[in-house]
Amino acid sequence: MERIAIVSDIHGNMTAWEAVWKDIQRRGVDRIFCLGDLVGKGPQPAEVVDQIRSVCEVVIRGNWDELVAVNQDVVDFTWQAEQLGAERVAYLASLPFSYEFKISGRLVRLVHASPQSVYHRVQPWDDMDRRLAMFDPPTKDSGTGVADIVGYGDVHNAFLQYLNGKMLFNTGSVGNPLDLPQASYCILEGERNDDIQKPINLQFVRVPYDIEHEVQIAQRAKVPALDAYVREIRLGIYRGLQE
Repeated sequence: MERIAIVSDIHGNMTAWEAVWKDIQRRGVDRIFCLGDLVGKGPQPAEVVDQIRSVCEVVIRGNWDELVAVNQDVVDFTWQAEQLGAERVAYLASLPFSYEFKISGRLVRLVHASPQSVYHRVQPWDDMDRRLAMFDPPTKDSGTGVADIVGYGDVHNAFLQYLNGKMLFNTGSVGNPLDLPQASYCILEGERNDDIQKPINLQFVRVPYDIEHEVQIAQRAKVPALDAYVREIRLGIYRGLQE
């Protein structure tokens, strides 16, 4: 049985990531895929990038990773780029748009936000056509066809839906959850590289972490939009910028 931990949207929150990483290790899962947004909002982007590079087998690009990499003239992005340094910024720019693999006879595709763009946001309550388009081949990478299972991050809202026999799921966010103020990730279980459909399992995991410790780190670092970041991680309230 293959077991893969799927994480997303750490957003520079090293406190949350360390709690999730310990939980993954405790469960004995040795494959980790990351769906992007390593940076943005939180106070420790460099530390998070180094950790994710070290332990994740697959890392794809998120919208914040892309925005920081192009270094737009917005304080949130330039502050993050300065903390990261040129080499880490180049790493973020090099990340692929999507990743796909076979498990238990299903084609699984992972994207950050949607197959169309890292900025094309899809919520679980959007109309059916918009959600069904999540299974289309990605426009930025070559895909092998319509996916059976699509996993993504971006909206910081963990969920699972079956749509016309296909499975759409969101991992939620490790570092900036907006549904419940606990770090969120998923574990996917099945038979690796199998063309015959066999049992498959997706488990959602919520991990409590020391939010007040993270608040103190953010305060010392004087992150941009500090009050909004603290409100989000304490209460799960969205501040209105890019997730």
